[in-house]
This record gives sequence, structure tokens and C-alpha cells, in this order.
Amino acid sequence: MKKTIFSGMQPTGVAHIGNYFGAIKNWVSLQDEYNCLYSIVDLHAITIRQNPEELYQNTLNALALYMACGLDPDKNTIYIQSHYHGHAELCWLLSCFTYMGELGRMTQYKDKSAKNADNINLGLFAYPTLQTADILLFGTHLVPVGDDQKQHLELARDIAIRFNNIYGDVFTVPEVFTPKTGARIKSLSDPTKKMSKSDGEANYVGILDPADVVMKKFKRAVTDSDTEIRYDPENKAGISGLLEIYAAACNVDIAAAQREFEGKQYGHLKTTVAQAVIDNVTTPIQTKYNHLIKNPDHLANIAKSSAEKAASIGNPVLEKTKKAVGLVL
Repeated sequence: MKKTIFSGMQPTGVAHIGNYFGAIKNWVSLQDEYNCLYSIVDLHAITIRQNPEELYQNTLNALALYMACGLDPDKNTIYIQSHYHGHAELCWLLSCFTYMGELGRMTQYKDKSAKNADNINLGLFAYPTLQTADILLFGTHLVPVGDDQKQHLELARDIAIRFNNIYGDVFTVPEVFTPKTGARIKSLSDPTKKMSKSDGEANYVGILDPADVVMKKFKRAVTDSDTEIRYDPENKAGISGLLEIYAAACNVDIAAAQREFEGKQYGHLKTTVAQAVIDNVTTPIQTKYNHLIKNPDHLANIAKSSAEKAASIGNPVLEKTKKAVGLVL
């Protein structure tokens, strides 16, 4: 039996190359070995106030982008979270087994509350419970997470174990799945931090950015006052970050990437890394994406059939949970 992997990404704008190298590219390599479910988690997105029209379009864009990046809807379950009611139902059931103190300790809640002081809502506080429901709903064995999400996975494990200790073997207790490469692509403007859309346009390269924009962003990437191109994350964070991007874009290891630039200048490094991203990532993905996004009926059919597939996997777990707590089915 293949093990089940679940992962989700919010449809809050177009993904960037950090998302691609850190998550989506790795997802593609898993689709033949595991039963993979990838959810566009629009219910999570609304914990922060969204423009309705933008959220709607971003959700469809995300579906098209996943497929353009290589995720095959015949091999994976790629669906929109809100299209399957099981997420919200199981979230409520699990909220009765989640402690306030656990949620209050979540680092991301503290960070997002600080950034959204005028909208510290219950959903923002309790969304790790919805995240737990996302995972446990499908008997998930493995969850690909970065360092910033490991705390949430630990909570999911704690809740699953707590529930099982009371009611028996209901939930599979998930394990962390750490990809071998590309876990944390660094910001171009502050290479000590992870690439993130929240830190401004200069910090990230969007997968749908035009080629001239990609080149311009890399040319402006922060490096250092030294002249040697070597991989040294502690002392040369900017150069190391560029080498990591090049290695990921060209599917080579860091040592090979470093040899490629021996004796070269920083300007050469920046333009070469940019061109590698353009040739190997953004241009081929954009070609596929533009074809898909022009066929909304095809996207709608995929969304519908994928949600039905997700429900067929999740409903038995949901019914088992309801039965365990004594609800009348």
C-alpha cells in the first residue's frame, strides 16, 4: 500500500520560486510513489481579510499553476479545500479536543496577529485546528513541511494521539516529511530570511514574472562587499542563496554550482542564475499555465472531480470520527 501525503498552499497571489523549489517541485517527484493530496486552502486564506474577486481568481490560478508545474491530476488529488465540507466538519469536532493554551503558543498566530492588529479573529487563532483536520481527514502518513510549519504538525500529532487515547485507533498519526533539497530559498533583498511575498516585490521572484522582471530582480539581489563566489551561508548569505537557486534550477548539487562560478564576478553570477531560472522554470511553466487558464471549463471539471475524489477518501474517516464521539449517523 502506498503511503498518503497531504499538503496545502494558500491561494494568496501567485506562487514564487521559493514555493516552487521548496514545495511544488518536490511534490512532482512524489506523485508516482505516494498517494498525494494537494489542497488549495482557501478557507485558511480568509483568516486574513481578502478581496473576494481576487481570492476567486487566485484560487483558479493556483489550480492551473499546480498543473503547469507538473502535478498530474490523474496521479494526484488536486482540489479546492472549500469544495469538500469534510474539512470544516472535522475541524469543529477536533476543536473540542484542542486546548486554548496550545493555540496561544503558535508562533504564526503571534506573527500574524502583530501584522493584522485590527483583525485578530477566531479563525486566525484557531486555524491550526483546521490544519489538523486537513491532515487527519485523509489518514495522512506524511506531511511535507518547512521549519516554520513543524510546530503545527506537532499539534496535529498531539491532537490525533489525544483523540486515539480516548476513543481508540481512529486517526493515523502523521509524520514530518522533509524534502532532500530546496527547503528554504532565501530572500533576494534580505538573504538571512526565507523568500516571502509579504516582504515586498524586491524580495521574491514570482513564477509568472516576465523574463525582464526576473532578470531585473536578480541583478538587484543583495550580496556582500567581498569578490569571491563560494558557498558559505554564515558569512556570505547572499552569494550562498544565489548558488542554492542556481543548483535547484539546474538540478545540480551546490559543489557543482560553486565550480561553475569559480573566478567569475558577482554580476556574472546574478545574470547566469536569472537566466537559469528563466530557461528552466518560469518560461516552461508559463507556457503551460497560459494554455490552462484560457480553458476555465476544463479547470472547473478538474476541480469538481478532484473534490469528489477527496470526499471519497475523507468521508470514511469523518464518519468514523463522528461514530467515535457518539453522533447519530
